[in-house]
Amino acid sequence: MLDIPIDIAQMQKAVLDTCRANGIVDGYIRLVVTRGTGDLGLDPKKCPKATIFIIADKINLYPEKYYTDGLETVIVSTKRSIPEALNPCIKSLNYLNNILAKIEAARSGYLEAIMLNAQGYVAECTGDNIFIIRNNVLITPPTWAGALEGVTRNTVMDLARKSGIEVRESLFTSYDIYTAQECFLTGTAAEIIPVVKVDLRPIGSGKPGATTQGLIKQFREYARTSGVAI
Repeated sequence: MLDIPIDIAQMQKAVLDTCRANGIVDGYIRLVVTRGTGDLGLDPKKCPKATIFIIADKINLYPEKYYTDGLETVIVSTKRSIPEALNPCIKSLNYLNNILAKIEAARSGYLEAIMLNAQGYVAECTGDNIFIIRNNVLITPPTWAGALEGVTRNTVMDLARKSGIEVRESLFTSYDIYTAQECFLTGTAAEIIPVVKVDLRPIGSGKPGATTQGLIKQFREYARTSGVAI
């Protein structure tokens, strides 16, 4: 547990010490900032000193077969929290909305769920951002529609642009997913995972598409060589 304020060098040392203590060379790191110790009330002023704790572990959200064969998922009835109530640009551990959607998907036999916002547009998944390819354009929901601005999401968009792929942050519906050429999800732990069926409907050919496979290859190479946490 670290007290705030803390400078970058101290933070780097703490992360490295945590990884060494857990024997992590290639794994998952989560830094959690809390408001610190205090009483059980909601007033943050009663917690005078914020703290940070670090988690370093192995994490595998999906078995390897889903990266080669593709994932089947479902659109659930649980709606994404509206941005006016909980800003999606804030990366917090308030996952209750996502957990309820995850439970709904699990009851139907799916590992992941696609969530719509209150207006019926696609927002994101329970733990991942979502992309579709339509008319050779890569499209992902904008943050103001309820999507978290994921680090992996932004990295994939940058890699796609460098490959000459047009990228848009734009609203789309479940129909756009059903009729897309390709679909995939992104996340820190998931990286890039192809989606081949949604609501039992095949996406494109029903197999991971060429663009998705190309981005997976580029992303893995980038993660190995960039030295940047993504």
